Amino acid sequence: MNTSDNSTKYGQIIPDGDYATIVFKRIIPHSPENIWEAITNPEDLKQWLFCSSAKIEGRSGGRIEMVSGPAQFHVTGKILKWDPPRVYEHEWNVSPRDEMPQGENAIFRYELTPQGKTTLLTVTYQRLTMNTARGFAPGGHVLLDRLEAQLDGKPLPDWMPRFQELMASYPAWQK
Repeated sequence: MNTSDNSTKYGQIIPDGDYATIVFKRIIPHSPENIWEAITNPEDLKQWLFCSSAKIEGRSGGRIEMVSGPAQFHVTGKILKWDPPRVYEHEWNVSPRDEMPQGENAIFRYELTPQGKTTLLTVTYQRLTMNTARGFAPGGHVLLDRLEAQLDGKPLPDWMPRFQELMASYPAWQK
């Protein structure tokens, strides 16, 4: 699953029993500080992450609460690591709902590594249930496409057409 212009665009899916970890690595032509702002500032999150509300208590041990994504998930959690502009890790807790019958108690981690005039952004979604991970891989891919477009000052990709396009690029796992 590689692209000719950026082989790091596709997520790596690591199944582990009833759970999965998804890892995205993207080289983005922006500074860690600019990317940090986009992933932690509630105003920036409104655009690429579809946040209708976001509260981030910016410190290790702080809390997050947001309503985000096309499905408008109500997410709560504790910030596990806050090291601007290098590492932002938080719990991603979602109560049960139709598409997530058991809810989710996952961990999201963003690591920013400067590489000259670019930044390697590594996004890791840990402990997602397999049911959620099936849609989260292409969904996370679209969200990162939207983040990059926002940072570049370009129009953000439309969610559903891009999501449907990417579904074929990610495996449908056996239950």
